[in-house]
Amino acid sequence: MSNLLCSNPLIQFKMKIIPAQFPAKKSTMKPASISSRLQNSQTPSNQQLNLSVLRFTLGIPGLDESYLPRWIGYGFASLLILNHFVGSDSATTTPAQLRTEAIGLSLAAFSVLIPYLGKFLKGASATDQATIPEGTEQIFVMSQNILDTKKEDLAWATYVLLRNTNTIAVLISVQGALCARGYWNIPEEASRKNLLEWFERQIERIGLKNLKDTLYFPQNSDSVLWELLPKGTRSLLVQPVLQVPKPGANQMEGIEGFVLLASSMGYAYSDRDKAWIGALANKFGGKSL
Repeated sequence: MSNLLCSNPLIQFKMKIIPAQFPAKKSTMKPASISSRLQNSQTPSNQQLNLSVLRFTLGIPGLDESYLPRWIGYGFASLLILNHFVGSDSATTTPAQLRTEAIGLSLAAFSVLIPYLGKFLKGASATDQATIPEGTEQIFVMSQNILDTKKEDLAWATYVLLRNTNTIAVLISVQGALCARGYWNIPEEASRKNLLEWFERQIERIGLKNLKDTLYFPQNSDSVLWELLPKGTRSLLVQPVLQVPKPGANQMEGIEGFVLLASSMGYAYSDRDKAWIGALANKFGGKSL
């Protein structure tokens, strides 16, 4: 999803009311909300983000890591064929070498088929990469009445979710703090100034704040949530953020908020994706915003 975002999770904020750049170290709190478009900016080398959940990727633009076995199989098959016709003499080829090459080609063919077999076993149909639905607009809005370190956590979390999953829109609501990022359909009645208020009204109407279990809709449905999501959404994942009890404290597990992800692909989130998203959501459990 590298084409969805700028290359850096820390962004400049252009505000209509307060013409200033988003402060990186200022600790004061302002009871307002801000909205911005994504722009390129440089991250200070000494800036530290308080979010340690990262996902390993090769970082190659346009390369889906789930298809790596296919490309590895193509590569080894090409080397075997090249070695047979160029690196050896057909007159001196032994039956043992032919058997070895046949086994190698069989293993390479199996590697090529692994991505297809994985999707077939999960019941998923072959789909293209996530596409941007028409009529959507790229936004990044965040509550401002929270600490700057927590703003960095929300900015980084939304960045890695869009970067490392088949997600086109992400919404995080934790302890009253709200952050929406990605491609959304902006309603006509919601201006840039009150966009966060529109999201909050939709959340209250649907009742997502009381969510205790993970919701996953791998295909488009008639769910009421679709009124909130961007048009063209085919997969929806809502991961609750639960309060983590402190060690030794007699504390019951509570609800801190949720992480909502929308994708334009069917069956967009595998079990591995959902486990990783759940681990990231748990980073917000118990934090004071």
